[in-house]
Amino acid sequence: MHDFIYVTKKESMPVKKELIRLINEVQNLVRQNFTFRFDFVGSSKRNMVTYDRKSNIGYDFDVNIEVNDDNEKYSPDKIRSIIMAAINKVVSKYGYDFCEDSTSVLTIKVKNTARSRIMHSCDFAIVYNCENGDQQYIRFNKDNQNYTWEYRGKGIADLSQKIEWIKRNKLWNELKDYYIEKKNNNTNPQKHSRSIFAETVNEICQKNNY
Repeated sequence: MHDFIYVTKKESMPVKKELIRLINEVQNLVRQNFTFRFDFVGSSKRNMVTYDRKSNIGYDFDVNIEVNDDNEKYSPDKIRSIIMAAINKVVSKYGYDFCEDSTSVLTIKVKNTARSRIMHSCDFAIVYNCENGDQQYIRFNKDNQNYTWEYRGKGIADLSQKIEWIKRNKLWNELKDYYIEKKNNNTNPQKHSRSIFAETVNEICQKNNY
């Protein structure tokens, strides 16, 4: 059994504002190569950041970085290496460790080493939003040690419309309560928060005759 609770805005907003300053510095560092826009996505966009009081992982933010490289001047490995190098130049002043390079994201973490605890972290995905609504991201293929653009899965159909319907019908607090309940009862370590959230949206809609 987990013990997830929501992180309050009072706690999360200073960290989010600091991350924005960090990202702005990265934008300035890479400007000679390319520009990029960024968006907080997932739970940090919805103000539904959670953490498990029984774990030592803390809470995290998710950010999409969309590089302006319409002429495809840069290869995916070059884009990722430029951004990672820029992030690594500024992280220490904000208390983060250097980037961890995983399959789909670059991750930075603030750690309390004395307590062997991750206080909070941020995952950066480098993406390209296609005109047809699909999204690609730069994937690190660890077996081959190379980087490629890959398409994301389609996700849940009509998810954004269902979220708007839930908000219009004043069911958002019910959704938040049920989402926490589902996270706390989740026994599948392979089931990520985005999947639990999508399930929660669908079940709230079904229950309330969407």
